[in-house]
Amino acid sequence: MKRSVIFLAFILFGASHIAYGQAYPNKPIRLVVPFPAGESIDGVARLIGQHWQTALGQQIIIDNRGGAGGTIGTDIVAKAAPDGYTISYGNLGPLSIGPNLYQKLGYDLFKDLAPVSQATNLPFVLFASPSLPVNSVTELVAYAKAHPGELNFGSTGVGSGLHLIGEMFKMITGINIVHVPYKGVAQALPEIMAGRLQLAFNTIPAFLPHVKAGRLKAFVITANKRSPLLPQVPACTEVGMPGLDASAWHAVVAPAGTPQEAIRKLQQTLAKTLALPEVREQLAAQGAEPVGSSPEDFGKFLRAESDKWARVIKSAGVKAE
Repeated sequence: MKRSVIFLAFILFGASHIAYGQAYPNKPIRLVVPFPAGESIDGVARLIGQHWQTALGQQIIIDNRGGAGGTIGTDIVAKAAPDGYTISYGNLGPLSIGPNLYQKLGYDLFKDLAPVSQATNLPFVLFASPSLPVNSVTELVAYAKAHPGELNFGSTGVGSGLHLIGEMFKMITGINIVHVPYKGVAQALPEIMAGRLQLAFNTIPAFLPHVKAGRLKAFVITANKRSPLLPQVPACTEVGMPGLDASAWHAVVAPAGTPQEAIRKLQQTLAKTLALPEVREQLAAQGAEPVGSSPEDFGKFLRAESDKWARVIKSAGVKAE
C-alpha cells in the first residue's frame, strides 16, 4: 500500500511538472525595467516586449521601478515569487556593477537571481569635443600623457557604466584624466560640444547626429568590430586596446528557483523575437546588437562581467555615493 501511494505521488508530481511546462504562461507576465520610463533601456524593453508577448502568447506588462542605479527594481524581482511571472529587463548596472559597488545590497546576484538570456549588446564610443586638438585615440593618449590631469571626462554619475568605462580606459592607457559626474547625458552633451568638457563615453544614438554634424568627434568603439552607424570609427582591437571591449548590455533575469520549464520558454521565445527582421532593424538603429544567449552561456557571461567590473571598481577606488 505504501509503495503504491509513493508511486502515485511520483506520477502526479511528474504529470504536474509536465503540465506546468505545457501551460506556462497562462497569465500576463510582469517585466520589471529597473529604470525610469523614457530612458533608452526602457525604449528597448518596450520594443522587444511588444513582439515577445506574441511569441509567448501572453501579455507582457512593463513595470518601471527606477532608483539606485537599477538595484531597487532588481531587488523587487529577486524577492518576487519564483513562478516565471515576474522577471527583469536589466543591464550591466544592477547586474554587474551594483553588486560590486554597493556595500549593502538587498540581493545576491548569483544566489537570488536566475539567468535567462543576454538580450542585446550596446558598445560604448569615446566622444570628444571638436575643440580638442587631436583626431584619433592614439593622438589623444599622447596628448593626455603630455598634459596629465588637464583633460576631463563626463559621465552620468559616480559608479555608472559611463564612469567605469572611463576608468577602464585610464587603466589600459595609463593616462590621467579627471572624472566629472553629471545628472544625465542631457547635461553633459552641451558641455562637451562647447569644449568645457573634453571627453565622454556613451552609446551611439544620443550623440550620433552631433558627430555627423561635426559638433563632436568619435575616436574608438569598445567592441571587436566597427558599428555600421559609425563605420569610420575603429574598434578597440584595431587600435591595440583589446581590453577595452565592453558594452552597456541588456539582459533578462528571473527570481532564483524559477522552474526550468519557464526559464527555457522565456529564453527560447526571446531568442525567436530577437531574430525577427523588424526587431533586428529597429535595434540596429539604436546601436544595439541582438544576442539571445542560452541561460548557461549568459550565466558564464554574467560571472565574467562581474569579475571585470569588480577589478575596475577596486583599481579606481570607486565608492558609491
